[in-house]
Amino acid sequence: MIIVRLDRVMVDRKMPLNTLAEKIGLSNVNLSLLKNGKVKGIRFNTLSAICEALDCSPGDILEYAPGEDQADDE
Repeated sequence: MIIVRLDRVMVDRKMPLNTLAEKIGLSNVNLSLLKNGKVKGIRFNTLSAICEALDCSPGDILEYAPGEDQADDE
């Protein structure tokens, strides 16, 4: 299971959702869905833009946690 920690990084950087969405060229709605882990995937160029805007690495935003949801994907 992949856990999205975007909200934590945004708080650490004191960057509101609307500011980040504007910087990376994504709608507030789509960024909110990503932040809340309600998406099935993310494009590498979107991930790169987020990392650049927040001065972080993908590992700061995405975390792998083995567990219960892996069986659902099979």
